Amino acid sequence: MVKGRADNIKNEVTLNNEFRPNRVFVLDTNVLLHDSKSIFHFRGVVVVIPFVVLEELDAFKKDQGEIGRNARQIIRSIDELREKGCLSSGVEITNNTKTILKIIETPKLEENEELIGDLADNLIIKTALILQKDGFEVTFVTKDINARVKADALGLDAEDYEVESVSTEDFYKGWIRLPILANTLRQTTINSIESVLTDNNLTPKNLAPNEFIILESDNNPENYKLFRFLGGKNFKEVLNTKIVSHFGAKNIQQLMALDLLRDDDVKIVSLVGGAGTGKTFLTLLMGLHKVVNEHLYRKFLITRPVIALGADIGYLPGEMQEKLRYWMQPVYDNLEYIYSQIDAYDDNQSGFVTKKKDKEILKKHKKHVIDSPVEMLQQRGVLSLEAITYMRGRSIPYQFVFIDEVQNLNPHEVKTIISRAGEGTKIIIAGDPFQIDSPYLDFSSNGLIVTTSKFKGHSIFGTVFLEKSERSQVANLAAKIL
Repeated sequence: MVKGRADNIKNEVTLNNEFRPNRVFVLDTNVLLHDSKSIFHFRGVVVVIPFVVLEELDAFKKDQGEIGRNARQIIRSIDELREKGCLSSGVEITNNTKTILKIIETPKLEENEELIGDLADNLIIKTALILQKDGFEVTFVTKDINARVKADALGLDAEDYEVESVSTEDFYKGWIRLPILANTLRQTTINSIESVLTDNNLTPKNLAPNEFIILESDNNPENYKLFRFLGGKNFKEVLNTKIVSHFGAKNIQQLMALDLLRDDDVKIVSLVGGAGTGKTFLTLLMGLHKVVNEHLYRKFLITRPVIALGADIGYLPGEMQEKLRYWMQPVYDNLEYIYSQIDAYDDNQSGFVTKKKDKEILKKHKKHVIDSPVEMLQQRGVLSLEAITYMRGRSIPYQFVFIDEVQNLNPHEVKTIISRAGEGTKIIIAGDPFQIDSPYLDFSSNGLIVTTSKFKGHSIFGTVFLEKSERSQVANLAAKIL
């Protein structure tokens, strides 16, 4: 039996080519709902779907979200495989190697059996146990932690489904830090940074496009220079220039984020970090600047997943605008703060459109003037707040698109959204992979981390892992001790 190593499934489903009829993987319903193509990722083994899983899929197929779409898709795929033969006897999946899919009748639980609680989970586990007793080498694959614990307690090998996953060790931060002598740091320029890298056993071949290099004094980390690798043998030094007269980076990772957000050649930006690190604030600030001031994009589109709030936005009270207000409250809060600061400190030299200027624009076009910055921007047609659910099938050209809380989306959902990007669109994805609301996602498998990993090495992509919270002393302390 394969013992509990987290990378077993990933290796088994991608590397082995010879057919092993005794090697069986029993899939839980949540695996199929997480990845509707999961059955096609296995190689040279027998994939078993207990009958009760089909019943659960049937219950989920009416769901209007991504879970419902995955349920409908996997049912269609299984139905197409029926043309190859009897599912109970096993049919071959066409994926360049022999893999067999079987639908097995679910056994019944006896009254005196130890399996109690969630009936469907217990029936799936019992199916796997019976196969194991029949001499098969069985692994139960599930995204449900408790189900894995129950299976392990009964002597059954159980693993998470981690085909699309990134370990914490392999996580790409988007920057490296090199301590060097203060004198060397003082003399380092764009023309000499390659030799500094060579002295530290690094070359441009070791760097990804748009990866940052922090050169810091070995005696004083606050004394540093920041460079970004542009590809080939090209670098740029990144300086802390403010977006407007009083808004700028508060730490070196925020400086990296602003540099990527400012660069229109970087079409996809990933900002990863905990609460208070500035992901949302910096993106909103730069998005407004790009759309309202520089007119480089037609519209600023903002969206967030609604998983933390319930089944769908429809469950929130009020009309659509009221629902959006609940759902987008962090966006409202940040924009209110930005506008309050600009109105308080604007010296008419920043070029940033203030609330006063917005009101003048609305009056000129004979539109109703309100005090909310969000509603003013929406009335002017430069800001759009939308639900992710309604973005499927669209093409979004020449827009600055911000997708927040992406850690609550799976990789397929992120792909669906990013693939909507039309000509001239810039997309920013952001989130905190340590605070995930979805029960079937974790640090290694959520859409934010997986997407960041897959885009690494492409010239139109850049990412920054933001370490330091700048929200408040209270927030910083809470994040450390609670």
